[in-house]
Amino acid sequence: MDDKANTLILGMGNPLLCDDSVGLKIAASLKDKVDQSEINVMETSIAGLALLDLMVGYQRAIIIDAIQTVGGKPGKIYQLDTRAFDSARRAVSPHDIDFTTALEFGTKLGLSMPEQITIFAIETSDVTTFSEECTPAVQKAIPRCIRMVLQELKKRG
Repeated sequence: MDDKANTLILGMGNPLLCDDSVGLKIAASLKDKVDQSEINVMETSIAGLALLDLMVGYQRAIIIDAIQTVGGKPGKIYQLDTRAFDSARRAVSPHDIDFTTALEFGTKLGLSMPEQITIFAIETSDVTTFSEECTPAVQKAIPRCIRMVLQELKKRG
């Protein structure tokens, strides 16, 4: 964590799997659009418990990632908080821990986790094809999501 930054913007995904890279692309674009002394922008391909190391010490986190829902329209952007994942908790093994469970685990360990977490999830259509490009509908969502994140940053938690 940057000693001065109290907000983390974390773009997540796999850079080689088509639409799954959308969170990474948005985070990369945001690096030039935010005050780096107050906001730390990172890109990551990790998940589960490994996310705790990235989030410790921040007061606020904005997470950007791909999502696939039943019947979802590619390119739709959902703005969520961690309560949206309450019904999706699971932990088959330590390597397969979902986001909410990881956050709860960090809190139970006494780690300084963000008090405010906002998630921007972009509905995808293809997360299995090897490609560094997003599908057209998801590509069109990138500038909209960037604007949404910048608007969220203006709010005080």
